[in-house]
Amino acid sequence: MNDYKPSQIEPKWQRYWDEHKTFKTDDSDRSKPKYYVLDMFPYPSGSGLHVGHPEGYTATDIVARYKRMKGFNVLHPMGWDAFGLPAEQYAIKTGTHPRITTEKNIERFKTQLKSLGFAYDWDREINTTSPDYYRWTQWIFLQLYKKGLAYQADVPVNWCPELGTVLANEEVIDGKSEVGGFPVIRRPMRQWMLKITEYAERLLEDLEELDWSESIKLMQRNWIGKSVGANITFKVAGHEGEEIRVFTTRPDTLFGATYMVLAPEHELVAKITTDAKRAEMDAYVEQAARKSDLDRGELNKNKTGVFTGAYAVNPATGESVPVWVADYVLITYGTGAIMAVPGHDERDWEFAEKYGLEIREVVAGGDVRKAAHTQTEGSACVNSDNGEVSLNGLAVDEAKQRIIGWLEEKGLGEGAVTYKLRDWLFSRQRYWGEPFPIIHVDGQPKPLSEADLPLTLPDVERYEPSGTPESPLAGITDWVETTDPETGKPARRETNTMPQWAGSCWYYLRFIDPDYTQGPVSKEKEQYWMPVDLYVGGAEHAVLHLLYARFWHKVLYDLGVVSTKEPFYKLVNQGMILGEVEYTVYRAEDGRFLTQDDLKTYSGELTRIRLRQDQVTKNDAEGYELDPSRAAEPVTVMHPNGKKEEMSGYFSDADLKQAVPVEARSFKMSKSRGNVINPDEVVKQYGADALRLYEMFMGPLEQPKPWSMSGVEGVYRFLKRVWRLMIDEEGDGGLHPLVQDVAADRAQEKALHEAIKKVTDDIEGFRFNTGISALMIFVNEAMQWEQRPLGLMREFLLLLSPYAPHLAEELWERLGFEASVAEQPWPEYDPAKLISDVKTYAVQVNGKVRGEITLPLSDAGDKEKVLALAKEEPGVAKYLKEAQIVKEVFVPMRIVNIVVKPA
Repeated sequence: MNDYKPSQIEPKWQRYWDEHKTFKTDDSDRSKPKYYVLDMFPYPSGSGLHVGHPEGYTATDIVARYKRMKGFNVLHPMGWDAFGLPAEQYAIKTGTHPRITTEKNIERFKTQLKSLGFAYDWDREINTTSPDYYRWTQWIFLQLYKKGLAYQADVPVNWCPELGTVLANEEVIDGKSEVGGFPVIRRPMRQWMLKITEYAERLLEDLEELDWSESIKLMQRNWIGKSVGANITFKVAGHEGEEIRVFTTRPDTLFGATYMVLAPEHELVAKITTDAKRAEMDAYVEQAARKSDLDRGELNKNKTGVFTGAYAVNPATGESVPVWVADYVLITYGTGAIMAVPGHDERDWEFAEKYGLEIREVVAGGDVRKAAHTQTEGSACVNSDNGEVSLNGLAVDEAKQRIIGWLEEKGLGEGAVTYKLRDWLFSRQRYWGEPFPIIHVDGQPKPLSEADLPLTLPDVERYEPSGTPESPLAGITDWVETTDPETGKPARRETNTMPQWAGSCWYYLRFIDPDYTQGPVSKEKEQYWMPVDLYVGGAEHAVLHLLYARFWHKVLYDLGVVSTKEPFYKLVNQGMILGEVEYTVYRAEDGRFLTQDDLKTYSGELTRIRLRQDQVTKNDAEGYELDPSRAAEPVTVMHPNGKKEEMSGYFSDADLKQAVPVEARSFKMSKSRGNVINPDEVVKQYGADALRLYEMFMGPLEQPKPWSMSGVEGVYRFLKRVWRLMIDEEGDGGLHPLVQDVAADRAQEKALHEAIKKVTDDIEGFRFNTGISALMIFVNEAMQWEQRPLGLMREFLLLLSPYAPHLAEELWERLGFEASVAEQPWPEYDPAKLISDVKTYAVQVNGKVRGEITLPLSDAGDKEKVLALAKEEPGVAKYLKEAQIVKEVFVPMRIVNIVVKPA
């Protein structure tokens, strides 16, 4: 083989790594420093990998290979998050058992991952649907149950009649299911809950110890949503014993509470709504049940509500205030009820204005007739005196403390801390999930013995939803109906299953010791490997998965199962890979071509014209426009009616008399846009090394980046240059005649050691794109050498190997070196060899660089020699030819500037 052929090289080395178990982790010797690098393991869908998956996987693979060469004991595993709704939905449609579908999808994913040469220890592969795995998921649930952290409650849930299951909030988009787009309603249902709220403060505090981006930490803090304030009790007039408890962060504004609002799901709504308001209220509550929390909260610009007809008593003023129901108040936050202070809350002000409710000023500094006054800095309370307590003249913070003291003294409230975080809804009405290790005896839940685990799913042929809130398991009578092994009483198994999150909450522990049978993980190995040193995955998991996993880990820490308070020390979120840049012209109904600014205000019908990249050109404003010389070529026209057609000569002569603006934009990859890139096709055409290298070269790992096949072509050309650097393509395919076992000169050593330093620093800093640039710079220099020292080629291959391992292995073998390049130590740079023996000056004339000179370092401080050489440089000499030198500026090792004026 003379030329570079990835299709022959790559399978060869993948077989070698498999056969020799090159990347098997041997943790029997724990004297070595450890490095645990982990990918967020994938859900194996039927569509297989897309090019977004390998981005994070390649980054971790580079780090894993590098750390192994640096002498670390590296754990780099892979497995499958394989329970979940998609497989069950596919089973319902096709009659194929979810297990069969899942196994098929896993095999496809695994084949694809192996084709990319990732250095995983496949002996540690795990699958969340394996009974050997979910036995310990069930075991962890039992520990939660025994600690009082798992309980059942009637809670409003997202019920999708079409899917026949309850959905988590993140699975509902605009009131419809994420899968299928079916209507979702809110309804109370008996569910398993986990008390994540008991760990809210620890989840907040321990964020400070983690090497995560501040943006991700902020997202977690906001999700937990700690608030400090007071609980206050309002009695309901005319309803003996009924009270409304509210939590507020602004107890200082209690005197300004002129109405109250309950969430539609609040238990008091049915009790206190008057007969006259009953029909209107029932309709409103039904309507609210069809909205998601997001639609009712942040996205709800148009506030709506219904008056219950009842009144509550403001404990500070003794006044009766009307009680309303509005869907902008959520039952899942606080107590599901608020005291409304329209004078000092924008949301309450808008509602009061709409419904003509009283707006009262109790904090000075604004005009509450025009807008809510929400500024607290430098503001003082007014109109806040009831004869027993006065807040008038007090700053807001002082007023808060005084009113809380008064409320506590009177038994009307107390200071409190609350969290936006709610307990975790942990049930799903599905077949394809972990069964709960719970039976119900005499109507009460009872845990199974740990010795009875795993409780496996029944092997059935039908998975259709029951049409009721119960899961498909409820219809499998011979599985559901059982006997309490302790008492012999009749019992029923729990028919809900755990959510997909369950298996992904602790999988990082099972990788440490996947065959351990005495618990989720052996203590000895856990103490060696934990915490995870590097965790890489998509930012879409920044809140829920990470929060849930941290919660479970803290519970296991309290139980003594794990030795660290946190599971993931360092977290990196790779940016999304977008589709290729799309070039689009927008044409209005009247024939005008619209700019981006025009599109912001245009409301008419649009015709979209899709161009190829070679049909556009950049303009002076750094935008894009149609290249008139290519205007007659075919374009894709998307008409307002949805019709799509290919047309030649679409643009008229009149069109071309103006600049036609073009939008250049990348979009998220999706089947509907037709812009999904299959990595199999890229590997087939260019090889896995080219795909790996390109995904790292696109830009900073954390940033979103558009895909470009021409970019893949570019890095492929670089790999071919690396091949030609060492292999004689013109001859018999042996070593290039310039590759010789000779000593390197100083300049060659400097080039190599600069590359070693740069690539090393950039891997440590996750700057993979600039590390690749350093490799390219070295190759460009080496291609000019009259001799290519074998020793330098060897060291370069070590640098290349984490990025392009197949090519590095092949060249390593052809250069005559033994074993695998992956098993060699990482090269160290010598600072002494970074010092150049020459000095290059940029020569300026009147402050502008006009040329460049290079001279021996020994002469670089000699002013006369430097200036003489500078004046002879052709680019400088032409500016001196007919000019008078006014001044010569020389700063040794820094500046050469010749100041001239016309002769």
